[in-house]
Amino acid sequence: MQRDDRVTSVQAPAVRLRPIALPVEHGGWGLLAAPVVLGLWLAPSLAGVWLSLAALGVFLTRQPLKVALGDYRRGKRYPRTIWAERFALGYSAIALLGLSLAISSAAAPFWLPIALAAPFALGQLFFDLRKQSRALAAELCGAVAISALVAAMLLADGWPLPPALLAWLLLAMQAVTAIIYVRTRLRLARSEPARRAPALFWHGMALVVAGGFVALRWAGWPVGFVFALLALRCWIGLLPRSLATPTPLVGAQEVIASLITVAGIALGMPPLP
Repeated sequence: MQRDDRVTSVQAPAVRLRPIALPVEHGGWGLLAAPVVLGLWLAPSLAGVWLSLAALGVFLTRQPLKVALGDYRRGKRYPRTIWAERFALGYSAIALLGLSLAISSAAAPFWLPIALAAPFALGQLFFDLRKQSRALAAELCGAVAISALVAAMLLADGWPLPPALLAWLLLAMQAVTAIIYVRTRLRLARSEPARRAPALFWHGMALVVAGGFVALRWAGWPVGFVFALLALRCWIGLLPRSLATPTPLVGAQEVIASLITVAGIALGMPPLP
């Protein structure tokens, strides 16, 4: 009599790597691209390329780090936790490599914008740990922090500190007002409670600040022009007839608005002495 031994194996569910390895907020890619494009436009340098690589590594580290820290807080260790740790370590290595190469090739120190942006980055991490990544304060902290990259890139190429900080401020104003505008528009489109006044107010304030820089000759007229366009876009976009625009199209419009703003800032920056 022949005995038939059968071994039954239980296969663990496959781990979905994309939600672990890549950010779930698609708008974050645009926030990263804006300072990279502006920095390389105004100050094309090898150090700027390496700083962009370092920023990419930091940007990508956030998602797997959120997953791993969330599992740690629950006292759990899943297969996804292991993958999250691997991705976080790999991305961190990319960031450290880029930063090391940037230090070795920079024409001047670039640490001040990074130090000034650190509290905003820590603020975003604080909200991440509380599972409030979509909170307005979290998104605003992230936008201000990542916009500091342009100032670091300019300083690494030997730019003076004032115009480098000016570029950071202008880019941060565009990012902050865009976040407020998009959140308001999407809420209104879903018939959720939302007020138009804050978005219009902050766009108006950004226009006043940009206009003040132009009046003081700290920036050229293209800077004032693009912030006027952004304010006009906000007013038109929040009209009732504009709310039927599909969400993907709204995202595409914001990418275009960001590129136009980058061009306006680049063309409006004062020439170096």
